Amino acid sequence: MSALDASKLEITKTTTPKEPLANDKLVFGQSFTDHILEIDWTKEEGWGTPKITPYHNFQMDPATCVLHYSFELFEGMKAYRDSQGKIRTFRPDKNMERMNRTAKRASLPTFDGEEFIKLLDKFLALEERFVPQGKGYSLYLRPTLIGTSIGLGVSSPTKAKLYCIASPVGPYFGAGFKPVSLEATDYAVRAWPKGVGAYKLGANYVSCIEPQSEAAKRGHSQNLWLFGEEGEITEVGAMNVFFAFENDDKTKELVTAPLDGMILPGVTRDSAIQLARARLDSKEWSVSERKLTIHEVKERAAKGQLIEAFGTGTAAIVAPINNIEFRGENIEVPCTAGGSGEIAKNICEWIQDIQYGVEEFENWSRVAN
Repeated sequence: MSALDASKLEITKTTTPKEPLANDKLVFGQSFTDHILEIDWTKEEGWGTPKITPYHNFQMDPATCVLHYSFELFEGMKAYRDSQGKIRTFRPDKNMERMNRTAKRASLPTFDGEEFIKLLDKFLALEERFVPQGKGYSLYLRPTLIGTSIGLGVSSPTKAKLYCIASPVGPYFGAGFKPVSLEATDYAVRAWPKGVGAYKLGANYVSCIEPQSEAAKRGHSQNLWLFGEEGEITEVGAMNVFFAFENDDKTKELVTAPLDGMILPGVTRDSAIQLARARLDSKEWSVSERKLTIHEVKERAAKGQLIEAFGTGTAAIVAPINNIEFRGENIEVPCTAGGSGEIAKNICEWIQDIQYGVEEFENWSRVAN
């Protein structure tokens, strides 16, 4: 069985290169670079030859298993251009760890994450001119793994395809922070104990669209997903969520849900936790991964102890929250720093400085070679 081997990469360049769009024309996921990275896998032979070829459509038999049984998973990553023109990725090892965990859960083949990162480096070198300049601008990377066996029997795929496409993108908030309003949702469930909420499967996203559409009709940007009779808080939309509280003794706590199998272990989530623990005054702040409920948030807000709340994810980095509607009542969330809370604003700036190479932290920023 052949392992994934970046040294075997074959490159075929496009003969019809496109002109990259101007920064003000970039729309998330609507324009793509000139090439695609692909590696095919079979149960008998393992990983085949990695190839970078001109961007193209796939041809599939109508009975291909990904079309019937959702043998599909993906990652969301970004590449950044620093002030010296170097191309960087942010903690790609964490994305590869999560992708392999998800692949195992989905009965799809795992692979050597470092070898795939090396392939991404080569891909980025070829697509370098599509990485836009400027803080907030980046090249979004979508590594994807699908089952490609043909047949309608429900069983582990004997063939698969690992690939990556890329889309230049601008800032999530084009004119500064724009806080979002949430609907605390308990009539639908995003994930449950011992389910697949902790894995980045496409199937986890499709079930969220209808409830989000219903929330949008009532003026909300996202759902705040609750679980169980106690109203346990899990995630916000497709992001992890944080709440900052002031305690009775005037100490403060930054809280996010624990990795108990119901939430996605976000790379931005982990980065926010580590940076907050490293840079907030430990005499004033504690950073907790613990269970919290919508009722605690409501009670804390009523007592004036809710300081701020925000979501974290690859696309937005930080999305401030200014309102949560729960069963017809609004919980107002303070936004004191230009549309954001101070902690959210600081965490966003800390992460961006690392992403764009302004400062180094724990080898989180990798220069593509």
